[in-house]
Amino acid sequence: MNPKVDAFIAREKQWKKEFELLREIALECELGEELKWGQPCYTTDGKNVLIIHGFKEYCGMLFVKGALLKDPKSILIQQTENVQAARQARFTSVQEITKLRTTLKAYIREAVDVEKKGLKVALKKTSEYTLPEEFEAKLRSNPKLRSAFNSLTPGRQRGYILYFSSAKQSKTREARIEKFTPNILAGKGLDD
Repeated sequence: MNPKVDAFIAREKQWKKEFELLREIALECELGEELKWGQPCYTTDGKNVLIIHGFKEYCGMLFVKGALLKDPKSILIQQTENVQAARQARFTSVQEITKLRTTLKAYIREAVDVEKKGLKVALKKTSEYTLPEEFEAKLRSNPKLRSAFNSLTPGRQRGYILYFSSAKQSKTREARIEKFTPNILAGKGLDD
């Protein structure tokens, strides 16, 4: 048991009992325990297997490569359409977790097996994403910006594409593009 995770759970107000039970289940599967990205993270041979996290409406056990799991009980959820690899099991009570304890352990064992085999999720390539028309127009009219954008890592490119595309109104997309043009020109990602 990692003291950093002890401290994390001690501070938790809404999902404390649920986190304690999810942690117990993960540790019974002989996973390593760390605090990564501010959340309890469980590993095998140094590779991330799952994360326990909480939100306003639910807490969850997120399987890092959940897309590769069989999910015979249909408990895994793709958080958003843009999440490619991870899948989460969501809970709102200790009772729900207790009911699925055996299933969760089976899923964890499968997730560990996925890591030990070195399996990878086939991720969508950046070129497969559609650029918002406002950004496409800006890139056509500004060769310097196009060159800078093309020089970014694929992950940074995807970050911008997804962020710009997520705006419902053209006006908002244009404002976002304008705001982040200096970052792109400086070779920075969305969160740099």
